[in-house]
Amino acid sequence: MLIVEKINLHYGASQALRDVSFTVKKGQVTSLMGRNGVGKTSTLRGVVGQHSISSGKITWEGEDISSLGAAERARKGIAIVPQGRDIFPLLTVEENLKTGFACLPRKDRKISDEIYDVFPVLKNMLNRRGGDLSGGQQQQLAIGRALITKPRLLVLDEPTEGIQPSIIKDIASVISALRDRGDMAILLVEQYFEFARDLADSFAVMDRGEIVLQGLKKDMHESDVRKYLTV
Repeated sequence: MLIVEKINLHYGASQALRDVSFTVKKGQVTSLMGRNGVGKTSTLRGVVGQHSISSGKITWEGEDISSLGAAERARKGIAIVPQGRDIFPLLTVEENLKTGFACLPRKDRKISDEIYDVFPVLKNMLNRRGGDLSGGQQQQLAIGRALITKPRLLVLDEPTEGIQPSIIKDIASVISALRDRGDMAILLVEQYFEFARDLADSFAVMDRGEIVLQGLKKDMHESDVRKYLTV
């Protein structure tokens, strides 16, 4: 389980997060929602270690990881699929996947057939350069690269952004299947309400760097969530 307790995060003198708290359980999807600029990506950066928190506590699988760097958190089973995908455009699909090996012991550095079962298109494009793929294919590659690391916490930042509807359905099916395995916690940042609603077991809604609404999906009212998503 991931437990985020009253974390604060600053960029210089500017405070991006204020006492943000939520949990993500294995076998569940927690969706972090809100308008652009309210602190969702900053929260993810704090969770995965890309930016230090100013105060508060982050606990993963019973261990306080608040002071660990991103590489150490990756070795502890935390993987992120960043907004914008951040694949390497000049590397092949296979080479992009292999960049996920960095946090694995040498004996585990192989591409599992499961990756190709999840995203068959990647197997047919192993020698294609990442930059030649469509946006949807690049998103599948970014998720596949994260899965290479054998994560127990998968963090997804706006996975539907700029993706065609058919690929969105495929990605939703993959996230659902990963959740249903029961051995992975999934933290999903998403603005597309219907996508998050169909996948999430619980919600945490942000506004101005704070959590303003959270709870289980069955207890949440759509109108309450949507008012924090509209401009």
